[in-house]
Amino acid sequence: MTEPSEIAARIARWRASYPDPIATGLRGMAEAGLLGIGLSEADGFTVIARAKEKLVETTGLLGLAGMWAGRQMVARFFLGRFGSQAQIAEFMPRLADGGVSLCVAISEPGVGAHPKNLITRAVADGTDMVITGQKAWVSNALEASHIIVFAITAETEARKRYAAFLVPIGTSGLTIAPMPGFHTLVPSRHCAVSLDACRVPAAARLGPDGTAFEAMAVPFRDVEDAVGAAGMAGGFRLLLRRLGPRMPASAEAELGAIAGLTALLDHGARAVVAALDSGLLRDEAAASVGLRVLAADIRSHIGDLLAETPSPPDTVRERLLTDLDAILGIARLPRAVRQARLGATLRLSPG
Repeated sequence: MTEPSEIAARIARWRASYPDPIATGLRGMAEAGLLGIGLSEADGFTVIARAKEKLVETTGLLGLAGMWAGRQMVARFFLGRFGSQAQIAEFMPRLADGGVSLCVAISEPGVGAHPKNLITRAVADGTDMVITGQKAWVSNALEASHIIVFAITAETEARKRYAAFLVPIGTSGLTIAPMPGFHTLVPSRHCAVSLDACRVPAAARLGPDGTAFEAMAVPFRDVEDAVGAAGMAGGFRLLLRRLGPRMPASAEAELGAIAGLTALLDHGARAVVAALDSGLLRDEAAASVGLRVLAADIRSHIGDLLAETPSPPDTVRERLLTDLDAILGIARLPRAVRQARLGATLRLSPG
């Protein structure tokens, strides 16, 4: 397992050569050894979470840490768990050295990621599959060499059946454009992806045919949440370090409360991601919901503190707060549904 001290050393080497990551993004991370973190069996998602946390604390950029962690999570989860032996042998070494980068396209314009509403299709044509449709909010598309595209391969009156395909960026009919109006989480960019009769070999299918949405897309949300909580904990710790010296003695009690809640968030995030690596994430379903609620509560405490005790302008602080608001707003409805389901389970239990 890559130790925290080694993660910190690699980040320091990268920062020494690339001191302005807003401008350079992930450039130089392969040479610093950062793109191999989390891809080995020994590392697990725990190491990805620790590295994401450290990246946020070091750079103050939740967007940059999200770009890096998204890349590593997609590789470990989709390729590592569902790739064929041939696909893993072809792509995994190149993911570590930066020669290949994957992203995933599930959501579609105006309908989000609900499987009943998606319409992108993949149709067999000889030994190929022809994919047509539109995808939205695709993270890391501009940096990717391949996009994992979820598409309908069969449909009955009751259900759409999905498969996922590795589509190379240079495929004819594939176009990528940044989504307009989204300016937070720099330097990451969310993109729209258009597939106009994109032809890939049938061997480009990744994972099961017909059940890819249930087997791959749905559980990946839990992976994102588990690792994402660590990034928020890193962001709150950095905020505390920047706020503390600027606050008067009258703010000590509130600062202490925020520090205590942040420590709880950090411990909870570590427990949830450890359960993910152990295959026991279902046992931590309530904790996953609670981490999100706790993060929103910490953000509210910080907002109240700043309203009551104004401090000098701080670009890093303001960007972090804006980015935290953006992250807490992503997929708000699905997460509210999950929270309500947890409450319904308790309400309907025999007691």
